[in-house]
Amino acid sequence: MSDDAPKKSPARRRFLAQGAAAAAGILGGSGAPGRSRAEAAAPPGIPDWMKEPGADVGSQTYGQPSRFESGLIRNVPKGLKQYISASSRTPLQDLDGILTPNGLFYERHHGGIPDIDPAQHRLLVHGLVETPLVLTLDDIRRFPSESRIHFLECSGNPGFEAIKAGRTASDLVGLVSCAEWTGVRLATVLREAGLKPEARWVVAEGADAAAMTRSLPIAKCLDDALLVYSQNGERLRPQQGYPLRVLLPGFEGNMSVKWLRRLNVTAEPAFSREETAKYTDLMPDGTARQFTFVMEAKSIITRPSGTQRIAPGFHEITGLAWTGRGKISGVQVSVDSGRTWQDATLQEPVLTRALTRFRLPWTWDGQPTTIASRAIDETGYVQPGFADLTAVRGLNSFYHNNAVVPWRIAASGEVANGYA
Repeated sequence: MSDDAPKKSPARRRFLAQGAAAAAGILGGSGAPGRSRAEAAAPPGIPDWMKEPGADVGSQTYGQPSRFESGLIRNVPKGLKQYISASSRTPLQDLDGILTPNGLFYERHHGGIPDIDPAQHRLLVHGLVETPLVLTLDDIRRFPSESRIHFLECSGNPGFEAIKAGRTASDLVGLVSCAEWTGVRLATVLREAGLKPEARWVVAEGADAAAMTRSLPIAKCLDDALLVYSQNGERLRPQQGYPLRVLLPGFEGNMSVKWLRRLNVTAEPAFSREETAKYTDLMPDGTARQFTFVMEAKSIITRPSGTQRIAPGFHEITGLAWTGRGKISGVQVSVDSGRTWQDATLQEPVLTRALTRFRLPWTWDGQPTTIASRAIDETGYVQPGFADLTAVRGLNSFYHNNAVVPWRIAASGEVANGYA
């Protein structure tokens, strides 16, 4: 080898050598007894699925995943007394990229999922407006539309105590998902109705059995809020608010009211059940933080993560980061139990109020350690550790836990919750 030839690291040489050995075993041992089906199917062998035509194009009128991916499903808690007011979680550890398929998008319902006929559904806009409106879905779709990619996250993702119990990334922070949303700016509809000078809030009401009601600050309504009717290119699923929902990018998910039927423009918030008895943060001194709308910067490593198993050698650490205050500007990863941190690479696109994927190459030496990530957003905010967060907030609160999530890796390669 000349001095100018590129040099390969020992780890890289081992990786290539292992791959070459595996290929030689497959090619050289095609007639050996006891071969696995995978070995028999590898080139130059002819696998069974090449020996006859596959399914025809009309076998699925709505596309479905491969039957070998049947385990990729939403994480639904077991043993609940009822599932009317409940949630299901996105399997973050099994996904790639930043977009969540509609069938795996997390859910949170308070009165079950209504079966709404869009032809009968109406949106009422009233209160402190010059011209009250009653709009059909066709009326709404006549307004100028736009599509944007944003995350949506429940503010109880996870509770302060629940962070110790989750086994997988989905268990811990699976109440977050990301999609391309299509709809009309809420500001467009409000201006069509004509806001009166004293308008300060918009009280949104859903058409579910719980009549979910939240107060939306007028500044957000006139900024980037959307009235959404499509998600990832298709009409909203019933679980996601079909036929119409509000989307408040970066705000706690409960405010993006689903099955939207009414917008009441007011001078004061409604102080509804969902912003008094629920979705407030009880502090150690007995006071409560109310209207804590924004979801702070957060991240989690999704691979390797809880219940997975790794072997010594090269691995790509990857995960997701997000913030309700704009864009993620950086993610730092520790592979030595928090003693040192190094910058991960952010995968493009890095969008405002959207999931951002990060990656870091890592070679594990087989020794027990703990890995973790912390996000930094464009405001300079750094995701806190659990001890730092609870030193300020205490453990009484259920909402807005954005603490660092560590994964403990045993000598066996088993990955587990670092808080457990």
